[in-house]
Amino acid sequence: MFGLRKLEESTEHTGSYYAASANWATDYPRLEVDLNCDVVVVGGGFSGVNTALELAERGFDVILLEANRISWGATGRNGGQIIGGIGHDPERFIKKIGEAGVNAIYQMGVEARDIIRERVATYGIDCDLKWGYCDVALKPRHMKQFAEWQEFEKSIGNPHTYTLLDRDELREYVRSDRYLGGLYNNANGHIQPLNLCIGEAKAIESLGGKIFEQSRVINLEHGDRAKVRTEHGCVSAKQVVFAGNAYLGGLIPKLASRVLPSSSSVIATEPLPEELAQELVPGDVAVCDPRTALDYFRLSADKRMLFGGLSNYTGMEPKNLETVMRRKMAAVFPQLADVRIEYAWSGWLGIGLNRMPQLGRLADNVAYIQAYSGHGVAPTHMMARITAEMIARESKRFDIMAAINHWPFPGGKLLRRPALAIGMAYYKALDAL
Repeated sequence: MFGLRKLEESTEHTGSYYAASANWATDYPRLEVDLNCDVVVVGGGFSGVNTALELAERGFDVILLEANRISWGATGRNGGQIIGGIGHDPERFIKKIGEAGVNAIYQMGVEARDIIRERVATYGIDCDLKWGYCDVALKPRHMKQFAEWQEFEKSIGNPHTYTLLDRDELREYVRSDRYLGGLYNNANGHIQPLNLCIGEAKAIESLGGKIFEQSRVINLEHGDRAKVRTEHGCVSAKQVVFAGNAYLGGLIPKLASRVLPSSSSVIATEPLPEELAQELVPGDVAVCDPRTALDYFRLSADKRMLFGGLSNYTGMEPKNLETVMRRKMAAVFPQLADVRIEYAWSGWLGIGLNRMPQLGRLADNVAYIQAYSGHGVAPTHMMARITAEMIARESKRFDIMAAINHWPFPGGKLLRRPALAIGMAYYKALDAL
């Protein structure tokens, strides 16, 4: 077992590979005046940036407020894996949303990835986008699950092909003796997420939207024109969207009680020789295993191994983060046991109790988006789109998501983390069987 420490944060980006390889350093001004607009969006990650961009594309006068830097939180720290689907098992909510609602969620899960494809093409965003993905099996039951998953994707009309791979076939994409086989698809992929997000922010600017960094929101005043106050200024708007997710803090108690900031960590090696990179991941795909506390990995554009995992509900990271993550990486690729690790970082992702993204209204003119439970690069883009649709008076898809109940975590601030940690320990035990 390893000791834990709190994440050390500042108002600038964490020391990640993504920040080090950013196309440029954003330097938007701090809000220091009072402004008016149609819509103010709070939060400069994928959800907030894409909500603002969708609205700007529709002709709305938009202001985006970010407490630190664009892509500072989970958006700029994740594994960079583009995965389709919206949440987990929407059939659980069929009494609330009906069969049509369930089907709509599945179709949104397909569309989510296409939005990223469109964004990159439309705005010429340089973000190392690459398609190709492998789920990998550690146990025979995982192969059975993959076969069922393959049939399910056909049943919902997914236009992309999902190919079941045995151990030998998997080696065309991933070469590790740890895995029994896998499920390959070209619908999912991987990306430099920070560069995608700052590229999308630049697109907002090109459409006339305004962005302010280092502008933490400290208060919301409800009214026909809601007022969002920062430490140094104020925005009055017809509509407000909160998209701070795990980093919104206690600003809105109702939202804070329904999302649990959980930590996850990533390491990046030094650039690997081309021959070694090809030996490890010849398909240059993103890879993930199906466990509760899973491993995920991929090669960067400059052939570093980006290896992530260690998700836990403490909200902290190991004191010996590099050592722990190296051990996990070497269990998959022994060839990397002694390779130099140049970056190691952690961040929070927002966990929801029912593992479905949370969308809704705090008032007629105040909406929110949060809680992707570690599955957010593509779904954030979809939830942003339907939130913009709702503001533009096309609320059908937003209303489907908003009809799903999201309960506060039990135990309040003191007990909810221990309770969830016990739950995770239970599922880890099942994974080990």
